[in-house]
Amino acid sequence: MAAAEPPAAERLSQLVSSGFAPLEAALGGSAARCCWSFPLSQAENLLYQLQENFQALTERITLRMEEMGERISDLEKHVADLMAEAGIENTDDGLRR
Repeated sequence: MAAAEPPAAERLSQLVSSGFAPLEAALGGSAARCCWSFPLSQAENLLYQLQENFQALTERITLRMEEMGERISDLEKHVADLMAEAGIENTDDGLRR
């Protein structure tokens, strides 16, 4: 895990240190405090884990997209080569690379 706290955990810490004043005002009093059914450290850990999982998933998706882009480029080149071997005129200049 990274050493820096995620922004969501920092904001959650700010809410706690402010005594939930903004949240209490929005909910009309002490009702905000009853909304937390588990310790804030668990909530912060959960938010941090979610952020880490989302980042890892984003990186994997980006890598897969780059790999697929390379495969598509290779396929286009091979199709253009096959068309040239077959003597077919290629009207799509995008296939010639």
